[in-house]
Amino acid sequence: MTATSAGARGTATTAGKARRGRGSGLVTPLPPSFYQRPTERVARDLLGCVLETTVGGVTCRAQIVETEAYVGEHDAACHAAHGRTPRTEILYGPPGLAYVYFVYGMHWCMNAVTRREGLPGAVLIRAVEPLDGIEAMRARRGPAGARDVDIANGPAKLCDAMGITGRFNGASLMGPFVRILEGVRIPRKQILVTPRIGVADAADWPLRFLVADSQWTSARAATARFLRDRW
Repeated sequence: MTATSAGARGTATTAGKARRGRGSGLVTPLPPSFYQRPTERVARDLLGCVLETTVGGVTCRAQIVETEAYVGEHDAACHAAHGRTPRTEILYGPPGLAYVYFVYGMHWCMNAVTRREGLPGAVLIRAVEPLDGIEAMRARRGPAGARDVDIANGPAKLCDAMGITGRFNGASLMGPFVRILEGVRIPRKQILVTPRIGVADAADWPLRFLVADSQWTSARAATARFLRDRW
């Protein structure tokens, strides 16, 4: 069952519909060279790609609609700002690994490691639009995911929905348990760039990227305030 069959629960974005129409792309993971680029570019280009997990024999797929870039040791909001530690070792590469960490003692968040090996950087996956396996996502989210648009519209929510935990930390994004697959290209005019959400340091850096017309993104009130204040 895909998000489009959820009826009143929510309708898919134009990008999501286009993505599902390209079945061949669903089996093509992004190569390490995709991630071995400046973090900001990777964050932008991940929009429209498909995050896939296989947990307990159940495969879920969702289109990435929101990301944030964390760009290295000079970025006070990046975990690498404190240097190379056992916790941040994965941030230093190689590119194309999952960096999964625990926050607030209760939630997991997943990042894609970027840049060449030895230079830390990562893209936080902030929100996704469910495509396949939505029944499993609903079950994992429980009452908190009563509305489909709330299933994965936040970094912790999407990890819960897609079964991502600390055991994914350091896993290759080429599979077999987690993959990021080729997707539809989102035109630049459909991409909104804002400051990052929920960070105290470097809070004004414009490193959050989202599909502008997607109803599946997070922090919609904060986005609306940004747009109001900008104009």
